[in-house]
Amino acid sequence: MVLLGSLKQSLVGRIRLIRLTFFSALLFLLTSQVSWCEEATPAKLRNVLFIISDDLRANVLGCYGDQFCQTPNLDRLASRGMLFRSAYCQGTSCGPSRKSMMFSRYQGGAAVNLGQHFREKGWYSARVGKIYHMRVPGDIIAGTNGQDVASSWTERFNSPGLEAHTPGDYACLNQNVFTDSLENRESTKMPHRMFVSVKYDGDGSDQADYKSASKAIELMQSHSETPFFLAVGLVRPHYPMVAPRQYFEPYPWQRMLLPPQQTGDLEDIPPLGRAGTVSLTNPIGKYPDNQKRMWAAYYAAVSFMDTQVGRILDQLDKSGLRDSTAVVFTSDHGYHLGDHHFWQKSNLHEQVLRIPLIISAPNLPSGQSDSIVELVDVFPTLCELAGLEIPDSVQGQSLVPILNDPKAQVKQAALSFNKGHSLRTQRWHYMRYTDGSQELYDMRDDSNEFNNLATVPSMSDVLQRLDVQLDQRLKKHQLNKN
Repeated sequence: MVLLGSLKQSLVGRIRLIRLTFFSALLFLLTSQVSWCEEATPAKLRNVLFIISDDLRANVLGCYGDQFCQTPNLDRLASRGMLFRSAYCQGTSCGPSRKSMMFSRYQGGAAVNLGQHFREKGWYSARVGKIYHMRVPGDIIAGTNGQDVASSWTERFNSPGLEAHTPGDYACLNQNVFTDSLENRESTKMPHRMFVSVKYDGDGSDQADYKSASKAIELMQSHSETPFFLAVGLVRPHYPMVAPRQYFEPYPWQRMLLPPQQTGDLEDIPPLGRAGTVSLTNPIGKYPDNQKRMWAAYYAAVSFMDTQVGRILDQLDKSGLRDSTAVVFTSDHGYHLGDHHFWQKSNLHEQVLRIPLIISAPNLPSGQSDSIVELVDVFPTLCELAGLEIPDSVQGQSLVPILNDPKAQVKQAALSFNKGHSLRTQRWHYMRYTDGSQELYDMRDDSNEFNNLATVPSMSDVLQRLDVQLDQRLKKHQLNKN
């Protein structure tokens, strides 16, 4: 009996030892998992670098498929972030688009804007160059604030430049004028300023965008120890397309390809759907070679802008801030360069509405997404990345789900405004104007928008479905149908 008792106590002891060992191992495993999770959690975002170009159509960037235009710095940013292939603006000219983006409202303002929200949460908020609307070239030449909203910023800095008055080879292409004289140049508020280019001998340091990049570099250096929201507005390729000569050299006008045209293309576009400047009525239509020169000058201005983006990104890397900084690059809207014989902006066709959008955030994957997104989505996206609450006034949606998974979707269509409304889905582009006229394009089979299907009987079901969908979006955001 004594022996049996000893064996029983020994067995019990061994069981306790086994249990102790098991629970100790389990505790170690759980602790290890917690530690691993903590190490895998992305470092808290401390900075935002927001860069916006002006009048930049998405498809001229190398990362968006252009094989001719040289944009190595934006291509590099795209390789390190998420490139949105189906991003659309809401306003179709500088003023309404930029206001919509900064307030995350489809139309009009709100109680709080993007820069203000970060500033009121203790971040240093600075503007360099054009973020809200500025007249280009008027406010750039004068170095004035334009329609800037002061509540957005801790500090703000303008970047003046001579624009069309830069000494060099001046061209007013719709007037077929080529000269190096400084007299009689088309400039602020003049009717032909949209067709002006200047190539000149210099390094670009006298231009507004170079100055904006230099100031951005300086601010990143002086505010590297505190959280910052730095917004940098670059004005190129907005007219006048001014750049040092070396930026024109890769783009001989003789090699430029004009957009494809279709006979009778304007016959099925309603009057309210047409651009304000059309080759058929503007003198630019008389000079096909000068239309090619417009493309060459636009490419040169894009490449010059890209160089300034590269200077800013190089400083971000050099300063060691990249791993704690979200970088956003976009444009306020696209631009017509002869598509449908149209020039400039302020209409609802694809080349105006589609914009580049690249977001590179720490510890998030790189890639490309075809999901529909809008400029109003930038505000809530940056809030979520920075760990800030999203104001109730915001109408956009955070793109963080897509930043984690490029196949994710946060909305089914993009909404835009100009003399009516545009609804852009993955396949369809529907426009309804204030006079009731309509356009409908199958973007899968007709990406150039040559064939308006709005009056085709077999498309009536599609048209009705999109019309209802548009009304639902307008009602959701309390927007006027007209």
